[in-house]
Amino acid sequence: MGSAKNKSNASRKARIAEMRRAEQARERRNRILTIVTSAVVVTGLVVGGVVLIRSQSDDSDPAADTKTSGKLVAGKDGVRTWQGELGRTHVAKSVKYPTEPPVGGDHNQVWMNCNGDVYTKELKNEHAVHSLEHGAVWVTYTSKAPKADVEALAAKVKQTPYTLMSPDEKQKDPIMLTAWGHQRSVTSADDPNVAKFLETYVQGEQTPEPGAACTGGLSE
Repeated sequence: MGSAKNKSNASRKARIAEMRRAEQARERRNRILTIVTSAVVVTGLVVGGVVLIRSQSDDSDPAADTKTSGKLVAGKDGVRTWQGELGRTHVAKSVKYPTEPPVGGDHNQVWMNCNGDVYTKELKNEHAVHSLEHGAVWVTYTSKAPKADVEALAAKVKQTPYTLMSPDEKQKDPIMLTAWGHQRSVTSADDPNVAKFLETYVQGEQTPEPGAACTGGLSE
């Protein structure tokens, strides 16, 4: 069994490493394209961006998570899974999510960096949800979580690509783990369910956009 687990972990690490190499290649190509086409793009963005922002900021815009419906249903393994539909529309205003932290839904077009990033301030849900769409696991905690657990979780996140961590005083439990469409609470940093959740949902089968970037977004 130990041998099979080691092979699984090695395969997972190799898959993540390959995605990171592909992401870096995409970023290099994007920088080249940006330099070549910047003069044309800037003009188009100035005009189009103003129109887009005005349109999305309008209170009459129905894009505030209208495609999300359903609820979280607890499984025997303690993982709560979203039963229903999760919107994936890019919006430029606040979204009212049915869960805290949210497990998906409409979100901002800019994601939070999630390459093992640890944040000390609460994040805007709209940006973090975009990270979930890219296959990240979001670790959140309240002030009730022991300092030692917070520090241990931060160390684990920093070593795990496609993860991010931040405080969230609005959640119901001291420590929670969230992926797109999935969520669970854990009792401590050494709870075995932490490693199990990360292994299952970091770039897991639930990912709407597997291999999408976890860098090049917001850093705070």
